[in-house]
Amino acid sequence: MKLTVECYSGRKADERPVRFWLGGRQCEVETVLDQWYDPESISYKVRADDGNLYILRQQTSTPDRRWDLVSFRRIRA
Repeated sequence: MKLTVECYSGRKADERPVRFWLGGRQCEVETVLDQWYDPESISYKVRADDGNLYILRQQTSTPDRRWDLVSFRRIRA
């Protein structure tokens, strides 16, 4: 699923996600739990302010650096 992500930019651009939008709903990133790289992307496991876990992936190998929702796990009802 394609999504819009706003990132913190500190020492480098798009250092880590801080909020994202899914279907018009805004989610604030409370914690980045994990981060990993592969040759074509960077993935982040985050806990959002709705209490749920998400895996967000940024395609670093494409000019638009598109973001995708890879996984979702509902924690709170």
